[in-house]
Amino acid sequence: MSAPRDESGTGQPGGMNRRQLLRHGAWFGAAVVLTVAGGEVISHVGGSAGATAAADPNELRFVQLSDSHIGFHGPANLDVTGSFSRAIDQVNALDFRPDFVMHTGDLTHLSTPAQFDQVHQMLGGLRTGKVFVVPGEHDSVDDHGQKYRATFGAGSRGDGWYSFDIKGVHVIALVNTLALEKLGHLGVDQLDFIQRDVAGLSSDTPIVVFSHIPLFAMYPTWGWGTDDATQALSYLRRFSSVTCLNGHVHQLFSKTEGNVTFHSATTTAYPLPHPGQGPAPVPLTLPAGQLGDALGIRDVTYQPGQHVLAVRDRKLA
Repeated sequence: MSAPRDESGTGQPGGMNRRQLLRHGAWFGAAVVLTVAGGEVISHVGGSAGATAAADPNELRFVQLSDSHIGFHGPANLDVTGSFSRAIDQVNALDFRPDFVMHTGDLTHLSTPAQFDQVHQMLGGLRTGKVFVVPGEHDSVDDHGQKYRATFGAGSRGDGWYSFDIKGVHVIALVNTLALEKLGHLGVDQLDFIQRDVAGLSSDTPIVVFSHIPLFAMYPTWGWGTDDATQALSYLRRFSSVTCLNGHVHQLFSKTEGNVTFHSATTTAYPLPHPGQGPAPVPLTLPAGQLGDALGIRDVTYQPGQHVLAVRDRKLA
């Protein structure tokens, strides 16, 4: 993958300023389907041509949830537990049973034992083959993620990273949130893990990477980027299809660099401002009746033999 150009004025490779991000305004708050075939991305607004074809029993279908912030109290959402419960109900009401569900972090708001217990019980209500998680910075506010790993860290390595294979797809789950003084950092141990993890894979293996903070410099001023992601992604250059799915920014955004497509997910809790709209990413309080339009879930389909990966974002029902 060629190095992304710095068009942001931030000094960060691949960074974007507010003007450039607003060029992509159609991505924000929209239901979007993106089909990745042979490294080429074709995007469609949900409901238009390009949606996933009839279900194939051999295809992989999974769901991404993100940023539930269980324990948050504020006017931006007076009932985050209720909205997360509705998101779970929406997953369970899909016309397919997901092979797995991935929650991409900020499961809790203050990483208390009670909050971890509550979200663990709620995730147990998902009708799916398996539930996976990665941590957000709100899941490690006071202990470098020890309470998070005590609840969700079984089978993981290091500070909670891991990988698995399912229906021809290799999935990598990364942690870039635990050093609160340096958010958006993977570190040497995790970079070594990525390099070793993919070394034996065929270059036509589809790769899906989950993290909380984006693996590209979306808006470094707000900590919306990972400082050593370029090194991590260099190990994935030889693969024809790489998809990186993240949370953290509480809004939809998509970007393609070479063979890698990045998709930032929305939240089940509350929206954040678009980059540059205000001095800091603080929870937005929307007019009455509009919150549901800013929240949602995501489902993803991979069809073996067709080299297709489709991503669909759905507003919270």
